[in-house]
Amino acid sequence: MRAAYIHGIRDIRIGEKPVPVPVGDEVLLRVSAVGVCGSDLHYYKEGAIGHARITQPFIAGHEFAGRVVEDQPALGLKAGQLVAVDPAKPCGQCEWCHRGHVNLCPHVQFLGSPPHTHGAMTEYIVVSPSQIYPVPDHFTPVQAVMLEPLGVAIHAMDLAGSKKLFETVAIIGCGPIGLCLLQLARMMCKKAIYAIDPINYRTEKARQLGADEVAADHAAIAEWTDGRGVDLVLEATNSPEGFQIAAQSARIGGRVVLVGIPDGDQYAPLSASLLRRKGLDIRLSRRMGHVYDRAIQLVAQGLVDVDCLVTHRFDLQHATKAFSYPSEFVDGALKTIILPNAEQETDS
Repeated sequence: MRAAYIHGIRDIRIGEKPVPVPVGDEVLLRVSAVGVCGSDLHYYKEGAIGHARITQPFIAGHEFAGRVVEDQPALGLKAGQLVAVDPAKPCGQCEWCHRGHVNLCPHVQFLGSPPHTHGAMTEYIVVSPSQIYPVPDHFTPVQAVMLEPLGVAIHAMDLAGSKKLFETVAIIGCGPIGLCLLQLARMMCKKAIYAIDPINYRTEKARQLGADEVAADHAAIAEWTDGRGVDLVLEATNSPEGFQIAAQSARIGGRVVLVGIPDGDQYAPLSASLLRRKGLDIRLSRRMGHVYDRAIQLVAQGLVDVDCLVTHRFDLQHATKAFSYPSEFVDGALKTIILPNAEQETDS
């Protein structure tokens, strides 16, 4: 079968590997669609995220959906059935798993995470039953894929305090996860949502999805709030300045949730007194917990529109474009999708 390997910085090649054979209770899936995540772009542009470094040809892709290859009576799954997949397989035994923080498990096996676990940019993959989430019959493969980035946004909102109503919210960074955050924020914001991104087509999408004000520069937030700042800042950029921008945009005593991964895995220097004197509540978000069921409900009920975030689809042979378009902001790219078995997916 074919797979897209990252060999080095901006070097993607299509290679061959054997179709995986399920072991034990594993399930073989034919991969229907794979999203290119911001973390995948870091591997493509930098070859690493912090200590997670590509040391050999690597198959990326953790946002994906697939079809069951053979009937799985014990799981209630039929051949051809579309399922979403949680890329994380936590150990279930450590202190953090026992506390319910499975996203922080230090022993997690995470698909598409170098150097140890290949991802789904390939034609077939095996996964554990615990990772499988059947989706409603009317879901498309792309909708099933988008449950993963939506899940990241749901987890971030949980950290923010999703049962609390905020008067004002700022979204810093209007990529796919930022735009998911915006749609979730509409459900818990009483007054105004502000969206900041230097790319015009992204802020236009934010406006379409319900942002009350949009701008390229965060300085506009001070103007909109008469210098007060906002109650909640959700930062979802790849900018080293993202943390600083978020801190400057928050009000005294405000809350900041950092979701994005900065280029180079480093934040720009930041004044400690800015954080201290404002008394900011700062929370860092990593991946997600058990949120797939909630993500499925939000999409099924039409409360979150994930289809509008997907701008480009490519077959596996053109995987490089799926990476280069969003990394270079080509042709209004937001979320790009790879279809490893495009000829067999007519509803993607």
